[in-house]
Amino acid sequence: MTETRSRARARVVAEEVQPSDDPAASPPSPTEKKHEEEYEFFGPHVPGLLVFVLPAVLYGLIFSCNSSGCLQLLPTVQVPGFPTGSTFISIKAVQVFLGWMALVTLLHLVLPGQKAQGVVLPNGGRVTYKLNAFTSLVVTYAASLYFGFFHSGDLALPLSWVYHNYLSLLTASCMFSIALSFYLYATSFKRNVGSLDLKEFCELYPGLIGWVIINLAMAHAQVARLGYVTNSMSILTTMDITTDGFGYMLAFGDLAWVPFAFTTCARYLVDYPQDLSIPAVVLILAVKLTGYYIFRGANGQKDDLSIPAVLLVLAVKLTGYYIFRGANGQKDVFRRDPTDPSVSHLKTLQTKRGTKLIISGWWACPATSTTLRWIMGVAWCLPAGLQGAASVVPYFYCLYFATLLIHRERRDDMACRKKYGADWDTYCKLVPYRIIPYVY
Repeated sequence: MTETRSRARARVVAEEVQPSDDPAASPPSPTEKKHEEEYEFFGPHVPGLLVFVLPAVLYGLIFSCNSSGCLQLLPTVQVPGFPTGSTFISIKAVQVFLGWMALVTLLHLVLPGQKAQGVVLPNGGRVTYKLNAFTSLVVTYAASLYFGFFHSGDLALPLSWVYHNYLSLLTASCMFSIALSFYLYATSFKRNVGSLDLKEFCELYPGLIGWVIINLAMAHAQVARLGYVTNSMSILTTMDITTDGFGYMLAFGDLAWVPFAFTTCARYLVDYPQDLSIPAVVLILAVKLTGYYIFRGANGQKDDLSIPAVLLVLAVKLTGYYIFRGANGQKDVFRRDPTDPSVSHLKTLQTKRGTKLIISGWWACPATSTTLRWIMGVAWCLPAGLQGAASVVPYFYCLYFATLLIHRERRDDMACRKKYGADWDTYCKLVPYRIIPYVY
């Protein structure tokens, strides 16, 4: 089995053991430290540009593909512009966005959740997190599904409103992200408001759950327009805490980029609905199966497929979830106790820091590399079909994700090379491929 470095930090799982007697594992004294300024994202100036570039990309996705038309590259370049009658900002959109943030915050604080400790901080302490994102997702999704699709009374939820006010909602999210960034800078990156850890909350709750709810809203808009949900849409309607700093990049990424960039394909399918053929659905699900070997998997099937086919999809989901949890469970167990019988068989590389790098098992297997997560991203875009591919815009997610994976891999490699030194060179010889076996 070819061993490949996965996308996770360091492409490895490092288990901190008792301090080594080896002087090389001891931290250098202050006089030995050299002050080095290091920058990510190509230096200190490029992130400043990203403050303007990232929102421009999100607006550009709407500008280049909407109900008025979709970007055409051949035979001549045609860009439709913003949809007719759309507004950049509205009081209602701001109210809805703030209401959404308040709702998700309330669910996070009120619903029961597991308490988990983060990694050891430089001061020796740990941050305790309350984890109930999945419960919050289930409650939010179930309520949105019921009141949006099956309830016709005064409490009916007009989910399709999101589609018609997509542009103004994007602006509201951008404004909130910028305001949150200013707050973080003004308070020297204070990330706790009472018992609420802002960084963990933004990473796991409003953006990711919002992604799912916006996809559901696009399906609702399709029902309002067509009277039913196409199988291409049904495939979509599913459902960096330890090291990255929490400022504009994460605030904007969590609250604006994820829910609005990643729902581009669903928004496209409202304007250009497609009922895929059974072979096309099977192909997309096959791609999802491959990608879900590492991450969340195939969702949706055409309603008229047979019960055995539906059971097969459920089996795939359970298998994929088992593998996903197995990989992460292996990591967690190894960190806590590398002598545990479930992980004691793993091959490791002892480093001078007193840590061990796993060189076998899930975390050194090509099947768990980010290559397959990228394939998963391709599957999320495939419902747009060849027509969507011709305009490129509906496939933005997988194109962006490919770029992100390469960049993340290089960042991880640099960090690990600095952290482990010569031991990282040894590791790279044992696990030679960065992302794609025998290619890269």
